[in-house]
Amino acid sequence: MPTFADKVIAFNTSLRFTAPLPAGISVMNPFKENKDSVKVSSAFYKKYYNDNNHRNIILGINPGRFGAGLTGVPFTDPKRLVEKCAIPYPGSPAHEPSSVFIYQMIEAYGGTESFYGKFYINSICPLGFTIKNNLGKEVNYNFYDNRALAEAAYDFIVHSIKKQIGFGIHTDTCFCLGSGKNEKFLRKLNEQHRFFKQITALEHPRFVMQYKSKNMQDYIDKYLAAFSMVK
Repeated sequence: MPTFADKVIAFNTSLRFTAPLPAGISVMNPFKENKDSVKVSSAFYKKYYNDNNHRNIILGINPGRFGAGLTGVPFTDPKRLVEKCAIPYPGSPAHEPSSVFIYQMIEAYGGTESFYGKFYINSICPLGFTIKNNLGKEVNYNFYDNRALAEAAYDFIVHSIKKQIGFGIHTDTCFCLGSGKNEKFLRKLNEQHRFFKQITALEHPRFVMQYKSKNMQDYIDKYLAAFSMVK
């Protein structure tokens, strides 16, 4: 019988985004573009999810270039993968602010074993997007910031959420990371498809690190209080 880890790994390696993209936007698929992502993410899931237990789901926006874009693990940059999860990463030790917050929260929760034994993190859109800025530099792009992109990604998102629920996800509560546009999109999606009984929104780690870093502990406490409400 496939474990939770087996299902996640199969899902990741099968991800394809085939819908036409708006001009200037590119899809980011770490499982196809980065030879290390499948190896290190598989090691991560085999370490923490090699069982048939059910878990609660946490959904962010879409993967970032320096977190899941490199490791294949949402909100886990190479530094945290090595230092907090003890999983080797063969590339450069990239840093993503959101990953810093998530792993401080996980430590406060009780550590990686306890947290990942109860929660599974991914994104509403499990593949990322990039666009070139005015300086010609490739930067992250949120799927909901372009109506045409959100529409192009809609079927892919719906299929992906359904597939992940099948891993063994509790559907009473979905935690949404992002209390603005991401929450609005997910609530509308959930009204249409009834994936979850309720959505609990939390401030996105990037927002906390960029604008509220002095109050980080308050947001960690808020996360922990929300997570304590589920089985």
